[in-house]
Amino acid sequence: MAIPFTTEPYAYRAELYAFVPDPIVSLRPVLDEDPGLPETWWKEMLAALDVLADVPPSTGREAVREEYLRRVIPEFTGHQVEDIVWTTAHGDLHYGNVTRGPHILDWEGWGRAPYGYDAATLYVCALLTPKAAARIRTELSPVLDRPEARTGLLTVCAQVLQAQDRVDFYAELAGPVREHLAHL
Repeated sequence: MAIPFTTEPYAYRAELYAFVPDPIVSLRPVLDEDPGLPETWWKEMLAALDVLADVPPSTGREAVREEYLRRVIPEFTGHQVEDIVWTTAHGDLHYGNVTRGPHILDWEGWGRAPYGYDAATLYVCALLTPKAAARIRTELSPVLDRPEARTGLLTVCAQVLQAQDRVDFYAELAGPVREHLAHL
């Protein structure tokens, strides 16, 4: 269903492909409290991440550019980038883009990204709530514990630190991200 809207001198068009009745997990990309998601939610999310990662990243779409991550990771995290394992990712998988279904919303940024990028985004966006972050780290361990996920995690951390002066919730995450980086 296409929904046109015009306000001079601009015209907008929104397309609704499917209505998802489930509420989103958070009104913000970051968690301010533990959302209490059941184990089945995490199993379904891991299965979805596995399916997405198996989509060949040969479409030409990029969620994260290699030149970008090779520059910002050393600059903002002090870590070096080794070999990168590329997979297909949602590219903006935070708690405002997932429902309690779970359904993954807002796909305009999907494309090639380092392995583990989406799981790392969910984890980093939970760092303001240590109890929830610990659970999420455990639930996403099948992805995050793989050595090739390190670049995805470093990319997300670098993005937070790079944008902390422009985006309020990244400013809130900057301290916990620095603390996390100190333990890597």
